Amino acid sequence: MVSSDSVDSSSDSVNSRVETLASSGIATIPKEYIRPKEELVNIGDIFEQEKSTDGPQVPTIDLKEIDSENEKVRERCREELKKAAVDWGVMHLVNHGISDELMDRVRKAGKAFFDLPIEQKEKYANDQASGKIQGYGSKLANNASGQLEWEDYFFHLVYPEDKRDLSIWPQTPADYNEATAEYAKELRALATKVLRVLSLGLGLEEGRLEKEVGGLEELLLQMKINYYPVCPQPELALGVEAHTDVSALSFILHNMVPGLQLFYEGKWVTAKCVPNSIVMHIGDTIEILSNGKYKSILHRGMVNKEKVRISWAVFCEPPKEKIILKPLPETVSETEPPIFPPRTFAEHIQHKLFRKSQEALLNK
Repeated sequence: MVSSDSVDSSSDSVNSRVETLASSGIATIPKEYIRPKEELVNIGDIFEQEKSTDGPQVPTIDLKEIDSENEKVRERCREELKKAAVDWGVMHLVNHGISDELMDRVRKAGKAFFDLPIEQKEKYANDQASGKIQGYGSKLANNASGQLEWEDYFFHLVYPEDKRDLSIWPQTPADYNEATAEYAKELRALATKVLRVLSLGLGLEEGRLEKEVGGLEELLLQMKINYYPVCPQPELALGVEAHTDVSALSFILHNMVPGLQLFYEGKWVTAKCVPNSIVMHIGDTIEILSNGKYKSILHRGMVNKEKVRISWAVFCEPPKEKIILKPLPETVSETEPPIFPPRTFAEHIQHKLFRKSQEALLNK
């Protein structure tokens, strides 16, 4: 998943949309969407891969007892969350406190927007060139290898409320604003709960990580609805290329169509579709603050030729310039020196983009 800085712009042309391509009846995909051979490892039938019970599986963490009055029960729940953050850096959260009804409203509203004719969606088109990153878009080839991803998206800031630009939020369907705003508010409370447990897991005061990533005032929640149309050659394409999230935490809802793969112990593992769950990733920001104790896992989005996949990713991001991200003093010792240099969030994003373009040039 991406931060606001790696959301790519789109041209005005309807033809630049992946949805247009997918519905045109093509049997082969344009060469810009064909990934290099080394990226096509373990790309098979995603539905079969999702059913497989072989090998490691993404952990499911039940948050029901996260604030239990019974100390033993509470500690067991928190220990499981911490262990998943250390071992995997990604997990399915269940009993997370956000109602099935609200999640369904969010899914229905996002789907209804993407069901609109493309011409209507174009009214919300973003324009990276002029700095307008929020809105409806598709990836343009801005990387050295010139590769494209098989997705369209809608990107906007959803929290804090005073930083939102409601003028670019979809007017259709009618429930979009209310459902999305309510969901963002509830996710923000969930982020606080998770950050508390992660702080305690590092031997810090429970409010410490939240403070380090900007607190209630400055931590930004950016939503990216990813729309992956059916693809005639899914074995050659990717919905989202392999990356780690730059965020502190990322929360992902999806429409129960498989597609998320995680790079774990040298192999790509397909995440199961767990009903009523929210997928949570530890992002680079928390990995840096914890000096690598919590993992930001490499992951990618797959496509298929049968079903449209939609996911709702919310990235919890620190402010761009105000905070220097570096391993906290308590996570560093003589035997565990800092493994990340001090950088602002903006510098971290730039460093990743630079490194990626250098790698692409070397691979040419």
